[in-house]
Amino acid sequence: MNYEQFGISRDEALALLNGYIANPNMIKHCLAAEAVMRALARRLQENEDKWGLAGLLHDLDVEHQPDLAVHTTETVLVLEEHGIDGEIIDAVRMHNEKAHGLKRHTVFHHALAAGETVTGLVTAAALVHPDKKLASVKQKSVRKRFKEKAFAKGADREIIRECELIGLEISEFCDLALQAMQEISDDLGM
Repeated sequence: MNYEQFGISRDEALALLNGYIANPNMIKHCLAAEAVMRALARRLQENEDKWGLAGLLHDLDVEHQPDLAVHTTETVLVLEEHGIDGEIIDAVRMHNEKAHGLKRHTVFHHALAAGETVTGLVTAAALVHPDKKLASVKQKSVRKRFKEKAFAKGADREIIRECELIGLEISEFCDLALQAMQEISDDLGM
């Protein structure tokens, strides 16, 4: 991973993440978002490091500003102070449209919003298994759970559907996210 080209090393990004987020589950969410974004970048022939860094740092202010009316505003300032690439900052800002009154309009915006949101669905699909392991989750299961509105309500299906705006069907997108998270299951403790 070569994040330096975008203003920060991965070790520095992890230190920043751990400096802002105390909840281990939120840190795992950010690691999962990084993995999903890297996989999406590979699939769409985009820059894996740029997209991965956006996934890793997208929620820095979630504990300080959990209200969606302001969530990401502090993160944007922190990323600007650290000299992070402007496209990354813009994607991070746009993953929460509610705070800025703007609409997502690029592939990167839609990818980050859908990519970070689908991690909640995949995680919930693992947690209903007795062993709570990602390895136990089958692709068909995530697709089925996507259709169950009462399952993992926090995983906004409309945001996940934005994968269609970047050229991926729901089934392919869910499969990609599951595989990406399975590849880092040790880091996720699942």
